[in-house]
Amino acid sequence: MKINLLAPKLRGEMSLEETINLRKSIRQYKDEPLTLEQVSQILWAAYGMNAYDKRTSPSAGACYPLEVYVMVSNVKGLKPGLYHYDGKNHALELIREGNLNGPLAKACLNQRHVEIAPINIVIVAHYERTTRRYGERGYRYVHIDAGHMGQNIYLQVTALSLGTVAVGAFRDEEVKKVIDVPGEPLYIFPVGVPEN
Repeated sequence: MKINLLAPKLRGEMSLEETINLRKSIRQYKDEPLTLEQVSQILWAAYGMNAYDKRTSPSAGACYPLEVYVMVSNVKGLKPGLYHYDGKNHALELIREGNLNGPLAKACLNQRHVEIAPINIVIVAHYERTTRRYGERGYRYVHIDAGHMGQNIYLQVTALSLGTVAVGAFRDEEVKKVIDVPGEPLYIFPVGVPEN
């Protein structure tokens, strides 16, 4: 099942400088849903297509070794479940239904913010896309690519007056079992409406 997302807004209410100044890690979220418009905007900023028909996040050699998955638990207009983000077509593809936040939080060493977040963005690496071109150096490039994407997520979330925190503390094999998709999980971003 494919869900076309809303076109991204290219002019926000907050300047880039203000967004950088206000960016912080937020772990406490209200029990409020996100909107499809907010989710669309965040995913576009993470790995959508820009004005040059390139990804919004740079990639070494344009190898694009990352895939973006979204665990939805509380978004207006979306069923709870695991979705794959198709950045080229700015669409979501439902992988499987159900709220997976509990098992994901357990795999993330019982971090409560992962369990309560309306969405968790899971960035997954396919190292071979980059290492086949750059050899061992490709591993470093994949991690740099993930950092670019993470910063885009942080800045867009901040510009929308939402909150997130980069989660790197998790048991890889357990996260892989929860998401059950190809690739290696690198980064998880719970996103929600800040409590304060």
